[in-house]
Amino acid sequence: MRGWKRRDQREPSIERRPVILADTHARPSRAATATTAAAAIPPSHLLPDRRRSPPRRRRPPPRAAYRPPTASSSGKRNVFIAARSSGLGRSRIAQQCFQQHHICYPGVRRASVPNVRMLPAPGALVSRGVDSSLVPKTGNASEAGVIQLYRIPYLQESETIELLRQVQAKVSSNIVGIKTEQCFNIQLDNALTPEKLATLQWLLAETYEPDKLQAQSFLEEEISRSPYSVIVEVGPRMTFSTAFSTNAVSICKSLSLMEVTRLERSRRYLLCLDPGNGPLDESQLNDFAALVHDRMTECVYPNKLTSFHSDVVPEPVRIVPVIERGREALEEINVKMGLAFDEQDIKYYTHLFRDDIKRNPTTVELFDIAQSNSEHSRHWFFNGKLVIDGETMPKTLFQLVKSPLKANPDNNSVIGFKDNSSAIKGYPANQLRPTIPGSTSPLSVMMRDLDILFTAETHNFPCAVAPYPGAETGAGGRIRDTHATGKGSFVVASTAGYCVGNLRMEGSYAPWEDPSFSYPSNLASPLQILVDASDGASDYGNKFGEPLIQGFTRNFGMRLLNGERREWLKPIMFSGAIGQIDHAHISKGDPEIGMLVVKIGGPAYRIGMGGGAASSMVSGQNDAELDFNAVQRGDAEMAQKLYRVVRACAEMGESNPIISIHDQGAGGNCNVVKEIIYPKGAEIDIRSIVVGDHTLSVLEIWGAEYQEQDALLVKPESRSLLESLCERERVSMAVIGTIDGCGKIVLIDSAAMEHAKINGLPPPTPVEDLELEKVLGDMPQKTFEFKRVSLVSEPLDIAPGVTIMDALKRVLSLPSICSKRFLTTKVDRCVTGLVAQQQTVGPLQLPLADVAVIAQTYTDLTGGACAIGEQPAKGLLNPKAMARLAVGEALTNLVWAKVSSLSDVKASGNWMYAAKLDGEGADMYDAAVALADCMIQLGIAIDGGKDSLSMAAQCDGEVVKAPGNLVISAYVTCPDITLTVTPDLKLGNDGVLLHIDLGKGKRRLGGSALAQAFDQIGNDCPDIDDVPYLKKAFEAVQELLSQRLISAGHDISDGGLIVSVLEMAFAGNCGVKLNIDSEDSGLLQALFAEELGLLLEVHLKDLSVVKQKLEAGGISANVIGQVTASPDIELVVDGRLHLKEKTSDLRDIWEETSFQLEGLQRLKSCVRLEKEGLKHRTSPSWSLSFTPKFTDEKLLTASSKPKVAIIREEGSNGDREMAAAFYAAGFEPWDITMSDLLAGKSSLEEYCGIAFVGGFSYADVLDSAKGWAASIRFNQPLIQQFQNFYNRPDTFSLGVCNGCQLMALLGWVPGSDVGSSLGSGGDMSQPRFIHNESGRFECRFTSVSIGTSPAIMFKGMEGSTLGIWSAHGEGRAFFPDENVLASVVNSNLAPVRYCDDANNITEVYPFNPNGSPLGIAALCSPDGRHLAMMPHPERCFMMWQYPWYPKEWQLEKCGPSPWLRMFQNAREWVQDAGSSLTFWGRIAQTELRRDRVAMSLHEDPWMAFRPCIIRALAVSE
Repeated sequence: MRGWKRRDQREPSIERRPVILADTHARPSRAATATTAAAAIPPSHLLPDRRRSPPRRRRPPPRAAYRPPTASSSGKRNVFIAARSSGLGRSRIAQQCFQQHHICYPGVRRASVPNVRMLPAPGALVSRGVDSSLVPKTGNASEAGVIQLYRIPYLQESETIELLRQVQAKVSSNIVGIKTEQCFNIQLDNALTPEKLATLQWLLAETYEPDKLQAQSFLEEEISRSPYSVIVEVGPRMTFSTAFSTNAVSICKSLSLMEVTRLERSRRYLLCLDPGNGPLDESQLNDFAALVHDRMTECVYPNKLTSFHSDVVPEPVRIVPVIERGREALEEINVKMGLAFDEQDIKYYTHLFRDDIKRNPTTVELFDIAQSNSEHSRHWFFNGKLVIDGETMPKTLFQLVKSPLKANPDNNSVIGFKDNSSAIKGYPANQLRPTIPGSTSPLSVMMRDLDILFTAETHNFPCAVAPYPGAETGAGGRIRDTHATGKGSFVVASTAGYCVGNLRMEGSYAPWEDPSFSYPSNLASPLQILVDASDGASDYGNKFGEPLIQGFTRNFGMRLLNGERREWLKPIMFSGAIGQIDHAHISKGDPEIGMLVVKIGGPAYRIGMGGGAASSMVSGQNDAELDFNAVQRGDAEMAQKLYRVVRACAEMGESNPIISIHDQGAGGNCNVVKEIIYPKGAEIDIRSIVVGDHTLSVLEIWGAEYQEQDALLVKPESRSLLESLCERERVSMAVIGTIDGCGKIVLIDSAAMEHAKINGLPPPTPVEDLELEKVLGDMPQKTFEFKRVSLVSEPLDIAPGVTIMDALKRVLSLPSICSKRFLTTKVDRCVTGLVAQQQTVGPLQLPLADVAVIAQTYTDLTGGACAIGEQPAKGLLNPKAMARLAVGEALTNLVWAKVSSLSDVKASGNWMYAAKLDGEGADMYDAAVALADCMIQLGIAIDGGKDSLSMAAQCDGEVVKAPGNLVISAYVTCPDITLTVTPDLKLGNDGVLLHIDLGKGKRRLGGSALAQAFDQIGNDCPDIDDVPYLKKAFEAVQELLSQRLISAGHDISDGGLIVSVLEMAFAGNCGVKLNIDSEDSGLLQALFAEELGLLLEVHLKDLSVVKQKLEAGGISANVIGQVTASPDIELVVDGRLHLKEKTSDLRDIWEETSFQLEGLQRLKSCVRLEKEGLKHRTSPSWSLSFTPKFTDEKLLTASSKPKVAIIREEGSNGDREMAAAFYAAGFEPWDITMSDLLAGKSSLEEYCGIAFVGGFSYADVLDSAKGWAASIRFNQPLIQQFQNFYNRPDTFSLGVCNGCQLMALLGWVPGSDVGSSLGSGGDMSQPRFIHNESGRFECRFTSVSIGTSPAIMFKGMEGSTLGIWSAHGEGRAFFPDENVLASVVNSNLAPVRYCDDANNITEVYPFNPNGSPLGIAALCSPDGRHLAMMPHPERCFMMWQYPWYPKEWQLEKCGPSPWLRMFQNAREWVQDAGSSLTFWGRIAQTELRRDRVAMSLHEDPWMAFRPCIIRALAVSE
C-alpha cells in the first residue's frame, strides 16, 4: 500500500516495527491516564466537558536524568514531566472530522548538485559567504541521532469521543476505543549534559503533570491490555522543517541548547478493536489515516524515526532541446512540469529561444518564465484583446476598470494600479513610534502624513487542495502585499470572505441542496474548506497580530435550467486589508548600479512549487501531485518578525534604508527578484539564498513559493543598518546580488562553479541568462475569443401554501444570511488597539456590522473605513446588474461611517470567473462595462484589485463552473471615527424605522436568497435603475450622521427587507412592529426582494426633522415600523397580520447554522451552553464606581517621565497598544526586546515598571509563553536581573494575555508567600493558564467585575463591572494545589473576575470565555505591585475602542474609557513611591557616605540603600 508500509525514498531512515500489534507481552503500563473512548458512546447531553482539570498534586516526584533507551536499560523507564499539546487557535478535533480522501502522497526526486546553505542559527542570522558540500572540508561531523519522548494524551477525553464517533461511522464499527499520545522526535547533534537535559525537559513538560512524559511509548505499553489493536502514527513530512520545529529549535537556541537541530511532533493513535472481529484491512487503515492527517503536509509513519536524513538528492538543471525539436519540446515539458503554457505562449517561447536567443533554455528558465508570466502574475486576460462572437471589443478589461479613475482627475488617489496595494490621501496624524526605530528606545508621538491603503487578493486554488495551509498563506501573502507597498508600510486590519459549495452538513436543514451531486476526490469538500480555510486565515492573523474586522460568506450549488451545474467546487478565499503608509514612502525607488539585492525573512523550503501556473488552470487539468506541490505553508511568527524589520525601516521616515521592496509570492524568486532588479538587471548567486532544506535543487530554490520573504534594494552604506535590524528581530538576511546595469537576470551557481574549479573542469554556464525586457517587459498582447451563451430562465415558482415563517426558516438558515458567529469568535478583532468598528454590535455582540473602521493613531480621531459588496447569484441572470449591485452594496454598507466625501471613495475590484470558458468571458466583460459606467456616475473609482480566472473544477467528466463573482472593497478616509452607526436598535419604544427605497418600488426576486432557498434562480433580478439617486441618498444619510440624528442603520441586501429588519432587532435584543404596504407587488416580493435600500432608526422626536432633511436632498423615506422594548416581532402587510413571533425564537433560527458549524470547531457542550443561554440573554448591566478622565496635561507634557519597559519576545504582537496605554497615562514607554536584554543592550534597573505584552511568543509551540519563560529562567544573569526588579519595592509589573501566562510561569503571581514556582512548592504549586474549556481561541468583548484587592492598578476601581476585550486560546486559570486557590481567594489576590449580564461572578460559558474557576481573570501579588491578567485593558482604554457600552454611562465616544484608570493608577503610584524615596533619601543623606563602599559591593543598589534608610529612620526617631 502506497505510503503505509513501504519505505519511500523521500522519507527518513526508519527503524522497522510492526504496524499491527497484537498479543504483545509488554510490561504492565504506568500510563493509566491515557485517554480512552468507550465503545458505547453516551448520548450527547451526557458527554463530559472537553478539558477536565488535571489532578491537583502537592509534591512532584524526583526527576531522573535522561538516557536514551538501550537494550541494557529497556527494563527501566525514565519519567518526564508532561506537556500539554499546543494548537491554539485551531480546534484539533476539527482536523480529524473531515473525510479528506487521501493518504501520504510521496514523490521521487533526484539531483546531483546539492544546496547546502542552511538557515543560520539565531545567534548568527546575517548571511555571509557561500558554502558548498562540493568543497572538501576537514573533520567529520558527528552522526545525527533522533530520540523520542512520548506524552499523553494528545486528544482530551471529549475530543477522543468525537473522533471515535467519526471513525465508527466512516471507517469501521469494529473500532471500539481510541487512545492517543504525541511523540516528540528530537534531533541531537551531540549528547546533552544533565543540566541541558533538565532545561529541555522543562520545555517539553507541563509543570504539574510529571508522570505523563517518558522515553517509551505509553500506547505500546497499553497493548498488553489491548491485544486486539493497531497503532497508527502520523506526522509532518521530513523533507522540510515545520513551523513548529522552527519555533521549537529557536527556543532551544535561545537557551544554548545548540545540540537540538530539529524537533518535530507526531501523533499516535491506538485503535482498540472488537475481539469478536478480525483485524482492520489496509483500506480501513487508509481511511483512518485520511481522517487524521493531511497528505499535503503530513505522512504516515510506518516505523520509528531514527534519522531526519533524507536520501533525496537535488534534481540537476537540465537543458530543453528547443533548437533541435522546436515546439514539441516545449509542449512536452509544459505537461511534465505543469507550466500552463497556452498556444500563444508555446509559439512565443519557441520563437524566443530558437530564433532570437538562439540557444536551448534550461528547465529553470522555463519554470521561471511560466511563473512570472502566468495568467496569475501577468493578467493576460485583463490586458488582452477580447473577441466576443466574432466582434473585437473596443477596450480591454483593464482599460474599462481604470476608466473611472481617469474620469475623476482631481482625486485623492496616491497609489493606483501600480504597487502591491492602492492608497488614498490621508491625514496628518500623531503616530506613536520609537524615537530610534530598530533599537532600544522610548516611544513618542511624531506628526506624520499617513495615507490610507487597501489591498485584496484571493487564494482559491490552494484552499481547494489544502484549505488550512492554503488560507494561512493566502492571509500571509496579502499581509506582505500590505507591508511591501511603496518603501514599506503599516499593517492595521484585515477582511476575509469565503465562497464554497453545498455544505452537506450532517443533521442540518438545507432542503435546497441536491443530494445527487458528487464531489472531486482531489479537492477538499466544501464543508471542510469553509471550516479549515477560515481556521487557517484566522490562526495566521491571530498569531501575526492583525485583527480581522470584516467579511462575507456564501455557498451555492445548483443545476440550472440549461443543464449546467454551477457550484464553488473551486472555492473563493478572499483576503483584504486596510492599512497605512507614510506619505514620504508612497513611491518605490528605481534600481541603480551598485545597489544591493537583499532577501530577508524565512528560509527556502520545497513548498509552493508552480503555484502561479497551477492557479491559472481549471482544477483537475493538472497532475494531482503537481497541484499538491503548488500549495505553500505559512509561519505567522516569521511573517511578524519580517514585518517588524520593514516597520522599523518605515518608521525612520526620510532615513528609511529601503529603496524598493517587493514581497515574495506567486513564482517565488522567479518573480520577486526580477521585479526588483527590473530594468537594470543583476547577477544573482543561487547559493546566497538561505535554505532550510539541503536537498533543494536549484530549480526549487529559485521557483518555490516559500513564504515570509521580501526582496529589497538598499544602498551598500545601509547594509550594516539593515543587518542590525534583522539581528534584533532574529530574521535571516542575505545579499544575493548587486545591480550591474546588464539589463538581464543572470543566475549563477557558485557551488557548481567551485566544484568545476576544484576538479579542473570548464566553468558551468549560468543557470539562467535572460534579457528582462524579453520576459518581463512589453510582450505581445494575447487574443481571447469566446461566445455568449443564451440565458435560460423562468419565474420563481413557490407553492401558494408557503407561509412567511416557512420562508424564513429556509432563508435564515442560508450561510450567506445566517449568523457568522462561527467565524467571528475565533478571530482576534481587537489586536493593535486601532479598531474602531469590527463585526460585532449591540449588547449581545452579534456579528452584523456593515462597515469596518480603523483609527490612524491612538490620540487622533481620524481614520479609515472599508465595506464590501458582492452579489454573485444575480450574475447568473444579469452580469451588468450584478456589477452595479456589488458597488451599491458596498456603498450602502459604507454609508454608516462618516466619510470625508463620496468622491474620496476608492475600491479594490476582485474578479473570480471561469473567464476563458464560453459565456463567462462575455459575462465578465459586460459586468466591467456596467461597473465603469456606474462608478463614473457616482464619482468613485477602482484603484486596484486582482483576478482569479480559472474558477472551475472537473468532476465526473463535467466541468463545474463557479458562479462568477466581483467583490468590491470600498475604502475611504474618515474625519471622525466616532461618527459611526451600527445596526442594533437602541431607542426602545421611542424608535421609529424609516425605509429609503433605492429600488423605487420595484420588487424583483431573481437571484435572491429566497430563490436559492427553494433551489431556484428566478428570471428577473434587482438592479440599480437610478444611479444618481443612490449618490444623493448616500450624501443625505451622511449629513444625518454628521448631526447625530440616526441611532441605528442597516442596508437591505441578502434576504431582503424582512431579514434586515430582523437583524436590527436581533442585535438590539428588542422588538419591532412592522406595517408594510406591498404596493401590489406580492407578499414574498415585498419582504424578500433584494432591491437596495437603507433602514434608519430615528428618535420619534426627530422624525419630522429627519424627513425634512431627506426631502431637501431629494430622498423619499417611508415609516415602516415602530421599535419596541418588548422583544416581539409583529408583521402586518397591507393591513393583515402575517407574523407574530418572539425575537429570540427567530434569532435561534438565524443562529442555528452557525452553531452547527461551531460544533465542528469547539467543544459541543460549550456550543450548547452558548446556544441555550442566548435565548435568555439581556443587556449587560455594567456600572462604574468612578468617572473616567483624561490624564492631567502636566503629566503628559512633563519633560521627564517615569520609564516603563514594554517587553516583547519573538511572536509578541500587543506591544504598540500597550505602549500607547502607558503613554496616555503619562509614562515614557520603551520598546525592549528579549534579544536586547540578552545582549545587554538594556537593563531593567533603568525602569520603574515593566509590561509583558500579549501575543504568541514562539507561536506558543511548547505551550503558551513556555519558550519566553525558559529564555528568562534558564539564563542566569537574566533571571537575576528580573528577580532584582521584582524585589525592588519601587517597581511594578503588568502581564497581559501571553504576558500573564509568562508571569505565572515565572512565579511572579500570586507570589512565593502564597504558592508559586519561587516558593517551597515549586512548579507543582504554581497556578497556570491552560487551554480554554472550549478548546479553541476565543475573542470576545466580555464582562468582568473588579473586586477588592491589593493591586495598585485597580485603586479606586473596586466595585465596577464593565466590558473588556478578551482574546486567547489558553486563558483558563488552573491551580494544581487547592490550598493555593484558597489562599488566592481569601487574600483577594484575584482582582478581576468574569461575570454575567447580572454582574454575578460566573464560570458559565461564554460569559467566562475559558472556564476559569470562580471566574478568575487576573492574579496579583500580595503587595499589589505585580499584576497578571488575561483580558486586554490596553486594547480598550479609549471609548471608541469599546464595541458597545450602556447609554447610562453617559460617556463621550471620543473620551477615555474606564480602563485608562488602570494605567493612571500606576502613574500615581510611581509618583507616590518616588516621593517617599526622595523623603527617605534626604533623611539618609548623612548615612550614605559611610555606606558607599557597601553599596559598591551590591549588584542591586536598592539592596544597599535599605540599611541606610533603616539607620536614618533610627536617627530621625
